[in-house]
Formats: sequence, C-alpha cells, structure tokens
Amino acid sequence: MKRAPHPNPAVSVIIPVMNEKSTIGRVIREAAKVHPRTEVIVVANGSTDGSIAIARKMGARVLQFGKPLGHDVGRTIGALEAKGEVLLFIDGDMVISAANLRPFIYAVREKGVDAALNNYSGPVRKAKVHSVVLAKHALNAVLQRPDLKGMSFTAVPHAISRRCLDTIGAEALSVPPLAHAMAVKQGLKVKAVHTVNVGKINKPRPERERKNPLERLILGDHLEAIYWLLSCTDERGGFEDRLRKREMAL
Repeated sequence: MKRAPHPNPAVSVIIPVMNEKSTIGRVIREAAKVHPRTEVIVVANGSTDGSIAIARKMGARVLQFGKPLGHDVGRTIGALEAKGEVLLFIDGDMVISAANLRPFIYAVREKGVDAALNNYSGPVRKAKVHSVVLAKHALNAVLQRPDLKGMSFTAVPHAISRRCLDTIGAEALSVPPLAHAMAVKQGLKVKAVHTVNVGKINKPRPERERKNPLERLILGDHLEAIYWLLSCTDERGGFEDRLRKREMAL
C-alpha cells in the first residue's frame, strides 16, 4: 500500500539502498507505519535492479545517485534532507517490523534519549570473536562506556534526535563509529533501548564481500573514531597513567 510522506513529519526514516528489489518494498511498508507523521527517505546509490521504481511506487522520497556513494554515506545524504525531529536509520536489505522499530522512536520522543541504539553486541561467546565485534567493544571501553558493550551507531536500527544531529553534524554519520564517539564524548544521552537481532536477518553478500570486503573498512572507521577522541583529549584518551614511572625506563 502506497503511503505519501507527511508534509510535516515528526519522524524521518532514512534507508540507504543499493540493489535491494527483493526487500525494499517490505522495508518501506514497515517504516511508513512507525508513526502517523512519517517521511521515508530512500537514498538510492548505484541501484540498477529496479529498487528505485519500487521505492517510488511505495511512496518514499527517493534521492537518486547514479554511482555508489560509499558505505554509509547515504546516512549523511538522508540526514541532510530529513525534516523530522527524530531520524531513524535502517537498511534496505533487512525487513524489520514496525513493532520493532517504534521503541527507538519512543525512546527519543518520550524519554529524551538523543541516540537510541540497538541492544545488539554481536556474537561474543565463541573461541574466535570477529574483529568488528571486538572493535565495537574496544571503542566503548575507550569512551568509558563499557555498559554499551558492542552497541553503537554501526548497527541498525538506531534513532537520533535533532539535537544529536545538530551537535555531531550530518557528515559524521558517514563514519558510524565516529558519530557514536562524538555523541558520547559531547555528553548526549546515548542508550541501548531495544533488541533487534540483525545478525539473524542480515542476508549474506558473498559476492560483494569478495569485491569490497567491509571488515577492513569498518575497522578503519573505528580507528578514525579513536583518533578523533585522542585529538580532543590526550595521547591516553583521557585515561590516567596511574603510578607508572616511565622516566625510569629511559
């Protein structure tokens, strides 16, 4: 069912899309139901499979780019165009029910949360933990937020307030760990609010991973976040050196 964007939206749902014709219709259908005043913004970058036509048919506002923008750049593009006071970020290849998306909206609108995160840390109880999962935990440790474990802006769904967007800037959203670090460091209310096990519903992309593996990119994003943190604190990220007598080693 086509649902036109609300002229005065309270919620902007931002969906980066690249060749997601098998799922995008259902993704938009659920997204449009999260709030009575919702706009759905599809950032189509490099799509050639008919995803754009489906998105328009479903009533989404489509921002079309002929070539791929780069991983997560669509979040920045969508945020710059969003009119809502709450920005909800999801992906075009994961169908998540409106019932599982509304808690993120509620946390921002009703509970004063600035960044409502998915309470999902990835699989950690295994002999060899994935490097991206380790990076997420490490970043939160450096941010002195071990309570967040492996939760961050990297995983969808998550929602942010207009205040969060204005504080960290839309550009930071292209590097999710950086956006996460900025939100925490600048004193915004960052909280895990609801669990969506995206590990189970995120379809594997073996061909894409062979051509453009995301693991190194995401690890690099985390290093960029840590570099930013060091640039606004000190070489120890604000941690004390305790009782070490480094001069004795010279």
